[in-house]
This record gives sequence, structure tokens and C-alpha cells, in this order.
Amino acid sequence: MWMFIFLLLPLLGLLYIGWHIWGLVPLSALWRVMITGGMLASFLMLFLNIGRFIDRMPMWLARFSYDVGSSSLFILLYLALIFIVLDVGRLLHLLPRQLLVQNVYTTIAITLCLFVVFLAGNVHYYHKERVTLSLPTNKAFARPVRLLLASDLHLGYHNPRKELSRWVDMINAEKPDLVLIAGDIIDMSMRPLQEENMAEELRRIEAPIYACLGNHEYYSSEPAAEQFFSDAGIHLLQDSSAVVGDLCIIGRDDRTNLRRKPVAELAAKADMQKYTILLDHQPYHLEKAEQAGIDFQFSGHTHYGQVWPISWITDAIYECAFGSHQRGNTRYYVSSGLGIWGGKYRIGTRSEYVVATIAPAQQ
Repeated sequence: MWMFIFLLLPLLGLLYIGWHIWGLVPLSALWRVMITGGMLASFLMLFLNIGRFIDRMPMWLARFSYDVGSSSLFILLYLALIFIVLDVGRLLHLLPRQLLVQNVYTTIAITLCLFVVFLAGNVHYYHKERVTLSLPTNKAFARPVRLLLASDLHLGYHNPRKELSRWVDMINAEKPDLVLIAGDIIDMSMRPLQEENMAEELRRIEAPIYACLGNHEYYSSEPAAEQFFSDAGIHLLQDSSAVVGDLCIIGRDDRTNLRRKPVAELAAKADMQKYTILLDHQPYHLEKAEQAGIDFQFSGHTHYGQVWPISWITDAIYECAFGSHQRGNTRYYVSSGLGIWGGKYRIGTRSEYVVATIAPAQQ
């Protein structure tokens, strides 16, 4: 049902946008057919990405199909928003009808607007925001602990090993005691990770890595994801916990697994005398961590909408869709992600990693 809606809405948007472009662009019928046909072809590439057709393509073509197909969704979104605003202005008699009929100036203005917005969004994606977080505690600590927190790497066709290598260098430069990853390390297919041997790159990280599963690990094949984590030297916590020094780290399975264990059950089996961190990919039902006495929960998944105004939708869905949050004595951080799904654009959101320091509270 949700997949049908996911595909139907862009298709309706494509028809709406195609109708407007056909009436707006001051070119011959042949050129208008080529433009609308190109839009349709880029949208159809999205179907190839969702299916397993992409894994049968040559790597260069798979990357091209992924980038064009997924980017088309965001471009369609912004074109639809632009035409909706113009239509509302026309219906309210604030804008003349001629603005949308065979108008070279409107065509140029819309084209330049999209080019600037998406170019800026692409540049902004590659800038990784460094967020610092202080987590004071009254629990016993031999010394302060420095954590590198990340989520949603989405390694795959669009985030190749070269990009991962840059992230690994960035992580090592922080000299963390531990690296914690809140799911979606893998994007949608194991093929690019295996062909580029990305596990070898992850083994360059100079600190122990603990992670939980995200929904995309299930999309890419959960057993294969487990093997990849093992090859990469990542300690996978799947409805389990691990004691690391003065920390107890609980990794909850993703909610894609309908049989995953409740937070309370995981906490009952963990060493709650230590500072307890819960890794739970999707930030639903935050009250469960508070009720279980968790000290800190780290989540991802939302991407904070990735591009505005989808961030407004995530704000409506989640109690906390992005950033720091607190419930009672439990602290939370929901990350917008180090990587991204689909087209590499950050518009009104950011790509980030978190450097958190846990230390005894000053009395």
C-alpha cells in the first residue's frame, strides 16, 4: 500500500508538471516532447532503482541510473511547489495568466532557480557539520569518554568507497574512544559495497565500532548485512548489549523486524548500573527509553526530511525529528545523518556527525 502511494504521488506530480511545461516552454512541439520525455525517462529510472534491475547493470550505468532516478524525485517536488505557487497566484488574480503561457522569462527564471537551489544543496551535502554534545552523569566514571556518533551512511551506488574514505579520515581525526552508528550503514544493495571492498575501508577506523541495524539493512538483505558488519570489524548489537568500560551499550533491532524485543526487556538484561546508551535507528516511542531508565538514546532514520519542506512532515510525525531532546532523566539525540539516501542534496537540512563527551557531573 505504502509503496503504491510512494509511486503514485510522483506520477501524478509528473503529469501536473508535464502539463505546465508543455504550456509554458516557448519552443516547438518537438522540443517540448523531448523535455517531457526526458522527465518521464528520469522518473522511470526510479523503478529500476527500486527493483533489482540496477544490480544487473554495469556499475557506471547503475550509478547514473541511481543518481538521475532518485534526483528526479526532488526536482519534481520543487517544480510542483513552484507551479502550485504560480497557480494559486493566478487563481487569486495576483499573477497574470500570461506568466504561464509560452513565456520565455518564466522559463528562464524557473530553470535558473532550480539550478542554483540544487547546486547549493549539492555543495551543502558535502559539508559535514561537526556537532558537539556534553553528557554529564552522576554514575561512576574512571575518566571522560569521547564518542563519535553517526547514522545513515547509506553506502552504495551514490556513496562509494572514495567518499567513505574521506569520512573515515574525518572520524580518525577526532580520536574517539568509541564509534557508535545508529543504523542504515548500507543503502539498498550489497553489490557496490562488495565490489569496492568497503569493509576494508571501515577497518581503518582506529576505535571500536558498535552499531544497530536500520531498515535499509533489511532492504539490502539482513544476513548479508550481518556478514558485512563482521568483515568490517563492526560489533553488531541486535537486541543485545555490550559493556565497554564504564558504558553499557544496547543495540535494538530495527522496527522492520516485528518480533524485536521491547526496550524494557533489553534494559532488564543490561548492566544499568553503568551509563547506558540505547542505539535505536527509528526514533518512535521515545517514552520507552525514559521508562526503562536509559541514560542516552541515539537515533537517526529521519534525515530531517533531507530537503525542505519535507522537514515539516518529519516534525509532524516524530516527537523529536532532529537534534537534542530530553524526557525526564533521559537524553536523546536524533541525527539527520552523515550520508543520505538518493540524490546528494541538503536543502534546509544538514549532513552531520556528533562528537559527544560523557563525564562526571560537577558537584
